[in-house]
Amino acid sequence: MAQSLIEHETISTTVQKAKEIKPFVERLITLAKKGKLEHRRRAISMLGNRSIIAFEDGEPVKKGTVVGKLFSELAPRYLDRQGGYTRIVRLSLRRLGDNGELVLLQLLGADEPLKRERRGASKRRARRRAKVAGQAAPAQAKASEEPAAQSPEAAAQPTGEQEKQS
Repeated sequence: MAQSLIEHETISTTVQKAKEIKPFVERLITLAKKGKLEHRRRAISMLGNRSIIAFEDGEPVKKGTVVGKLFSELAPRYLDRQGGYTRIVRLSLRRLGDNGELVLLQLLGADEPLKRERRGASKRRARRRAKVAGQAAPAQAKASEEPAAQSPEAAAQPTGEQEKQS
């Protein structure tokens, strides 16, 4: 299944199988990013080195190997990414035999954003800044009103700080 995912970059399977294969494939991609001969040998021992065959004009044509594609195409694509090379997309379809929930297990493209660059985090940050600014604005307005509103009655009443000192 991992070989098929690397070969086709997207496969349809059940939720349980996708959750089981996802860490295995991510470990292989991390291994491929290192790129040395020892890592290539370990990937071959873990994955196997099946040939990628395409049919052109009805005849089979060898396009390379799964490990070759892993090291030459996929590893350079994910050099700047620290993890999260795959995603699981739930489908509304069910499997015919056992009514299992189907999902798409996909390798992310090079143009996919990193998780911390998503808009949801910036919205939270903007709300937090607005909340802090909203709390600071009433305090500034209150501070500017106090010197202007110094009446003899206000001067006679002790403030909270003066009470603490006494």
